Amino acid sequence: MKISFGLAFALMLFAPVHVSADDLYNGSDFSSLSADQRAGQVGDIITVIVSENNTASNRVGSGSRKRQSLSGQISAGDSLDEGASLSFGGDYSGEGSNSRNDRMVARLSVVVMGVHPNGDLQIAGTQRLNINGETTNINVSGRIRRADIDGQNAVLSSRIADAVIEYDGKGFATRGARPGLITRILSWLGLS
Repeated sequence: MKISFGLAFALMLFAPVHVSADDLYNGSDFSSLSADQRAGQVGDIITVIVSENNTASNRVGSGSRKRQSLSGQISAGDSLDEGASLSFGGDYSGEGSNSRNDRMVARLSVVVMGVHPNGDLQIAGTQRLNINGETTNINVSGRIRRADIDGQNAVLSSRIADAVIEYDGKGFATRGARPGLITRILSWLGLS
């Protein structure tokens, strides 16, 4: 049987061909709009809202008073009448007070570094700002419960267990606010 070229081309064109396609849906990567988007695995990012207010005051007062006296008199007849007295004492009064008021407000993202057996998350993160030659560093680390992460994937600093929050700055303004060398020496000697 002889097949013409046109018929052979038509058979080739309309012949069934096995085609495979990848699935567009991958269940492990897909999360619905209603799914919980809170962090829970190593590498996830959480926003920490640092809002710390610390106030402390201390007042100490002390005083002491000590008086001692010694007196004596010797008399013998009409011609000997001697008397002596000795007294000594001291007073001390001291008072000291100390007051401190600190406030820090910041917002930064941290990374989940580990997951504890009970589900708590170990977090750590750093934020570094450089504005006009003044560098500011904020470091936050600690442990949080998943239940304390809100719907915006954020947690308050007051909810971080074993929290370490460090705030440090370097630059012209920081150097200008530092006491001078003589003041620091006098303070170290307790003279200021």
